[in-house]
Amino acid sequence: MAILFFLLLAATPTLAEGVAVTDFRGRLIELDKPAERIVCLLESALSGLYMLGAESRLVGISTNIYQESVFPYYAAMDERIRERTLPTPGNWDFVNIESMVALQPDLVILWSGQEESIAALEEKGIPVFGVYIERFADIHREITALGELTGTQERAAELLAIAQDELEAVRRKTALGEGEAKPRVYFMWDQGPLETAGRNSTVQELIDLAGGTNVAADSELEHLVVNLENVLVWNPELIVMWCNDRLDVEDIGELSGWRSLSAVRNGRVRELPDPFSCDFWTLKYIFTVDLVARWCHPDRFSAKDLEELRADLLNKLYGGRLGELPSLSYGAGDGP
Repeated sequence: MAILFFLLLAATPTLAEGVAVTDFRGRLIELDKPAERIVCLLESALSGLYMLGAESRLVGISTNIYQESVFPYYAAMDERIRERTLPTPGNWDFVNIESMVALQPDLVILWSGQEESIAALEEKGIPVFGVYIERFADIHREITALGELTGTQERAAELLAIAQDELEAVRRKTALGEGEAKPRVYFMWDQGPLETAGRNSTVQELIDLAGGTNVAADSELEHLVVNLENVLVWNPELIVMWCNDRLDVEDIGELSGWRSLSAVRNGRVRELPDPFSCDFWTLKYIFTVDLVARWCHPDRFSAKDLEELRADLLNKLYGGRLGELPSLSYGAGDGP
């Protein structure tokens, strides 16, 4: 699988006494030794640092961690987050440079599009690792790079092996025989029922890996708004909803015109349970692949409890430090 062989692109040869890693901007980041004081304002990278067991190096995180649904998970792993004592000098679209400098970081991790903030920090001699996630391969690249930057290469390799094993298991179970057709899948973003994803997206990769066909794949757009007529013509056999605070699975059949869709008539509308567990921009995407594969091909998977599946995968990724997970709902009877 192509995404699993993209692992070494972020790393460049190790310096005599330190590390050298190329970030997503193509910039070479050189450190005298693995980073010991990290400010990370990007949740995908923050998740990776906790998976690597490198959270003790953190001296600053994004403000969003204290405000969003991910808080209980990080609070379970880190007393500083639980007590809200870990400084928050900004987030993915704003950086307080003065507060950042005061933390004396030897490495800052930002979204690569934060060009002004990156330039300001680099002018002060602070190394910045810029991240840009477009594909699942970029997640593997990020983990490899973070392993190099924190001296946790062995754990990074272990995490990537976990992902490879899980994806290979799904691939074996969803392989189709001659004459078998992949189920047609419509992905629904939470911004609205008619907001979906085209072929240049992680959603496309997700559906492909799960053994389905993205009904919106004719569009090159990553995120697009379609008409109800498009959805009716596509007539998806499965609808997968991103975590939605406004609509439940049961609400989709009540939308004007949607009741006639195959997915609605056959009770095959499913909702991803929560943003932390199903994060497309971290290695947790393997849980989402597993979920969608079960929804695409329910007859090919055992009736393993979905909460048990989630706990198993998340504890592998986070080294068993999440503790008892809050229970989630998957809709439609919580089954495959």
